[in-house]
Amino acid sequence: MQEYKDMTFIWSEISFLQLWWDQAHPTKQRALRRLVDSGRIEITTGGWVMTDEANVHIYPMLDQLIEGHQWLKNNLNVTPKVGWSIDPFGHGSTVPYLLSGANFEGAIIQRIHYAWKQWFARQQMGDFVWTPYWRTRGAVGAVGTDGAAGSLLTHNMPFDIYSIKGSCGPHPFICLNFDFRKIPGEYTEYSVKAQFITDDNVEEKAQLLLEQYARTASLFPHNVALIPVGDDFRYNKEREVDQQYQNYKKLIDHIMANRRLYNTDISFKGDFFVYSDIFSEGRPAYWSGYFTTRPFYKLLSSELEHNLRAAEILFTLAYNTARQARRESAIKIDEKNYEKIIHARRNLGLFQHHDAITGTSKAAVMRDYAMRLFESIQNMVKMQESSIEQLLQKGQPRHHGFIISEFERDNFNKLPRKMPIQMVSGDDSTSTGGGSSGAGAPSAGGSIGSFVLYNSLAQKRVEIVTLRVQHPNVKILNHEGVELKHIQINPVWNITDIYDMVLGTTTTGTIGRIRTSTRQYEVMFVAELEALSLSTYRVQVDEASYRRNIATIYCDDCHEGSASASATTPEGTTGATVNDFEVRAKPAGDIQLENPHMRLLFDEKSGFLKTVTRKNQRKELMKPMQCNIKFAAYRSAQFHSGAYLFKTDPEQSEAEKDVLEGYTDVRIIITSGPIASDVTVIYGPFLAHTVRIFNTRTHLDAAIYVENDIDFEPPPKNRETELFMRLITNIDNIAGAPLQKDPLKEPTDTGTIPELPVFYSDQNGFQYHERIKVPAIGIEGNYFPITSGAFIQDTRLRLTLLTTHAQGAASYEPGQLEVMLDRRTLYDDYRGMGEGVVDSHLTRHKFWLLVEDMPRGQHAAKPPGYQVPSIQGQMLANALRYPPNLYFLSSVEQPLAGLQDQVRLLPKGALPCDVHLTTLRTLSDPELQLFPSASALMVLHRQGFDCSVSAVGGRELGLDAVCPLSNGGLGPVQLGKLSLRTIEATSLTGLEQAKEKAKENFRIRSLAEVSLQPMELRTFNLTFSDRS
Repeated sequence: MQEYKDMTFIWSEISFLQLWWDQAHPTKQRALRRLVDSGRIEITTGGWVMTDEANVHIYPMLDQLIEGHQWLKNNLNVTPKVGWSIDPFGHGSTVPYLLSGANFEGAIIQRIHYAWKQWFARQQMGDFVWTPYWRTRGAVGAVGTDGAAGSLLTHNMPFDIYSIKGSCGPHPFICLNFDFRKIPGEYTEYSVKAQFITDDNVEEKAQLLLEQYARTASLFPHNVALIPVGDDFRYNKEREVDQQYQNYKKLIDHIMANRRLYNTDISFKGDFFVYSDIFSEGRPAYWSGYFTTRPFYKLLSSELEHNLRAAEILFTLAYNTARQARRESAIKIDEKNYEKIIHARRNLGLFQHHDAITGTSKAAVMRDYAMRLFESIQNMVKMQESSIEQLLQKGQPRHHGFIISEFERDNFNKLPRKMPIQMVSGDDSTSTGGGSSGAGAPSAGGSIGSFVLYNSLAQKRVEIVTLRVQHPNVKILNHEGVELKHIQINPVWNITDIYDMVLGTTTTGTIGRIRTSTRQYEVMFVAELEALSLSTYRVQVDEASYRRNIATIYCDDCHEGSASASATTPEGTTGATVNDFEVRAKPAGDIQLENPHMRLLFDEKSGFLKTVTRKNQRKELMKPMQCNIKFAAYRSAQFHSGAYLFKTDPEQSEAEKDVLEGYTDVRIIITSGPIASDVTVIYGPFLAHTVRIFNTRTHLDAAIYVENDIDFEPPPKNRETELFMRLITNIDNIAGAPLQKDPLKEPTDTGTIPELPVFYSDQNGFQYHERIKVPAIGIEGNYFPITSGAFIQDTRLRLTLLTTHAQGAASYEPGQLEVMLDRRTLYDDYRGMGEGVVDSHLTRHKFWLLVEDMPRGQHAAKPPGYQVPSIQGQMLANALRYPPNLYFLSSVEQPLAGLQDQVRLLPKGALPCDVHLTTLRTLSDPELQLFPSASALMVLHRQGFDCSVSAVGGRELGLDAVCPLSNGGLGPVQLGKLSLRTIEATSLTGLEQAKEKAKENFRIRSLAEVSLQPMELRTFNLTFSDRS
């Protein structure tokens, strides 16, 4: 670059630039700064990675963009203005919205469905303004070009791929002539085809190249063509830099010396999923497999996302509390720990790459990603422990190490394991150890244990919390010392395979045992948590409460006299007939669960849900709604379905296979208690499926909790299997008459109009898009990515399924909604990974299922295709993504008298129910970047909701009391007892002043003055004072 003064270069991903920068000599760093300042090296997008756009939740998507932009500001003093997203497998409308909010001027995209590329080319609409569904032109707010707020000028690269072969024009084999890389030892199609430019061939080659450029320009309504020169793993040899530059220089000089010889405003709403290519085999291949590939790793990413966000908020408040109170020891601890937050941000950001969270890297690379995520999860949990210790202690913090997470995890590839709380005697402060296994209730004197619940959401919340204890006769006291009236004691199940691993035998045909642990019990209770708070609870052994809260168990394999119950077992486990629980035989016939809001009916043989019958406001049963749950799988087409692609096997007479037919020893367990009732059905090691309803007199009673433990077991079991869970309902989710046509088929005058089901899938946890079935492209072309949820609806009902992590979803038949759970494909799909997907792990999938009423005439009030969840749906989605964290409090290391029972980090009140605190992120010191500064970025999102959609008896759910709505303002908000020096509205990544305020002499005096439009995402730079 320093030698070729007229050469320009672009760089996009900051994670790689940072690695080079940290090892570069200062002279090279200064040289890079000069090239950036002169514009010869342009930073495009500037995120930590080029993020995937299908699987990534909006929080890590924005966080990796902030991390990259803050690094650029601190090291190169540059602000990106153009987005460059040419490799993700499809494009969504969330990224353009974020880039617009970061004051970008435009963006470039590449991989969209080949039919879209054809349409853009025919219409000459490859340059368009990408507009959010909920915006109209002329709306107030950040805008990337003249028009709708949040919109962005976008350029679609017109051809299939970004390589030189695929980008110079429409004819790849002509473009190969202009890839001049010739490295000794390399034999490629371009090294054979291309000829270096000489005086003898320059005119011929220039004419050939300009023909391709002209054809490219003809696809746009102007005379400008954007032609990049590059590809994967390029410019890694100095020789290639010389070859590409010198040959293109000769061509351009010839063209410029012979100039005489070579002589409407478009707007778009929606997204570009599913991506499909035809350049590999000449027939469509749909990239919908990666929406689900390797769900264990997608869940690991969600776990780090949750814990990083929780740690960021706590750290910001704890650090500035220590600063303003002049607590030097706490400040030193925080400054030392801050580097761990930086690494966690970068590890999370790295995994949002379009070849990471997608699951489309080789198994060894995925393990490396997972170990990075796991390390950062562990560090963020420890960060939370440290911050909680500081905030709980009265006055100067003097004790450390007394807050301990309830989870233990030995390795990244195992599910976290809940640990029992250690009860200590009120007399001698010694641990009580395990409980007795004899008849009757174990006794432990006056044993007591304490734990802290951390609510990282900025709203009050009601949550079902479970705690492991070593005694079944306990009571729970809240932070005020008041005993909770309703708790439930459940057994902790030990479920083994037909190979009795507990006994250490491997005799084929041994009956699998279902046992309860006598060392541990599960306490379930309802916690009412203040917004952004730390609340101390106590669990205490209480003989008087014994039996009152014990759950009743119904299980054919667990009742007295069964083979399982009478078997001899090792110390610490026994049959479920111990006197701790009342165990009964499962009643004959279908199974019923009921609470004040609904009745569920389950099939007596399969154990799966059949119907949901809701109750009206008088608690009378309404008409049953069909809601069958079915587990099955698509058979993968070998070599055509892999990490990237999804395709069913056309050679099979049946597209679906019954993955459960081989499990004849089905176990069904029913648990009934004062707080929750559930049905768990076990199909060997492959599937443990639980459906649970609650009786809490809160909004949780109107929802259904679903949990699936999926274990594909080692290969070759379950080979070529694309496992899904399908909900089969009588909801009539048929597209309206104007939409009832297959857009890939020519219209005809004969035949009936096909019934095309429509569903709504969320995108990045930010917005929902309408998806209408296209029959001509099969199930693989009708699968779409979801990050938080999906729903189907008709004029009567809406059925919403909320999830914890990214996966694929579809509604291929009327009344059906399905999500893919896991995939195992033994063969590569020839899209770059080079191997199959066989590294499955036991994975726990959690869902909320919500049935709600639709108001009459609701479709006329909304733009076509634009829908949002109900307020309850939004609350459940947030709660599922960001559950309260539970930490044990050791009174041995820290006397309870020195601690606050509750710390409210929003002491003047919660944020409105529709305003989500996306993050409160401490900024690095510009000079000492591994140390925290006194400033933090607060990102707020006013989440969209539909107030006309509600569960039956919605007013009785008490949502307004738990979480009042806003009119755009925040109300009287204060962060702890902290004082703020300044509040500045900025671009989304915090680099510049917000566009709408840039023209005004605007000063925000308090957080109460902040306002947001519906769906709007805004960032504020908070600078904390040095003294309180």
